[in-house]
Amino acid sequence: MSIETKYKKVVISGKRKSAVAKAIVISGKGEVLINGKKYELLPFFEKLRIAEPIRIAQQVLGKIEFDAKITIRGGGRIGQNEAARLALAKGIVKFSNSEELKQAYVKYDRNMLVADIRRKEAYKPGDSKARRSRQTSYR
Repeated sequence: MSIETKYKKVVISGKRKSAVAKAIVISGKGEVLINGKKYELLPFFEKLRIAEPIRIAQQVLGKIEFDAKITIRGGGRIGQNEAARLALAKGIVKFSNSEELKQAYVKYDRNMLVADIRRKEAYKPGDSKARRSRQTSYR
């Protein structure tokens, strides 16, 4: 391992709805921390979503040679999970500089590298919600 890869550090962010995740990827042995806790301690399906980019990287690159520290703020549980997954996948691609890995992520799920820009629709004036009209009474 050369000096450049030994001290290489990548900082990247991912967003989903109002959740923002910041990932710091450094050289290491494959440990992923989310808000200071190991990702294996997450609920089952959330753990599987975070493990997807790691498993694909392991299949393409062979050996995992990075650690990731992810900090998430805002949003709900699922939005935070999606933001962390996006930040982790983008960080691994930038850290490894592998075009093959990038193509594998896009082939598996495009949302691993491209943020989902959908947001909540704005409320309309005089209505109770974005699409729902006010209730009327004809008496």
